[in-house]
Amino acid sequence: MSEKKDRKIIPSGGGFFNNMAQRIKLIFRLLGDNRVSPFLKLLPIGSALYFVIPDLALGPIDDVAVVWLGTYLFVELCPPEIVEEHLAALRNQALPGEWHDSEPGQDEIIEGEFWEKKG
Repeated sequence: MSEKKDRKIIPSGGGFFNNMAQRIKLIFRLLGDNRVSPFLKLLPIGSALYFVIPDLALGPIDDVAVVWLGTYLFVELCPPEIVEEHLAALRNQALPGEWHDSEPGQDEIIEGEFWEKKG
């Protein structure tokens, strides 16, 4: 039982939405990093502003393509060691807390009384 107390709860990886959430977190972390060039930071910001500015092309497919391309190029053009540092930090995030097994017969019972307030 004692070996279970040292375990950390780590979220499982994989899945489309989990990968997308990790990519968005990575982009925000890179935007906040002072080691990344300010001119390079214009790529994701400019592609996000593309939604606000009316465009001449038809349909939503081009909007998604521009945002994807802007964020993809941003991550690819950032220095690889900085990207790896932030990715490692994102992968190693463990939820705070410890693993607790309930032991039989050790349930906590809290006694109390219910008083009904009358009129």
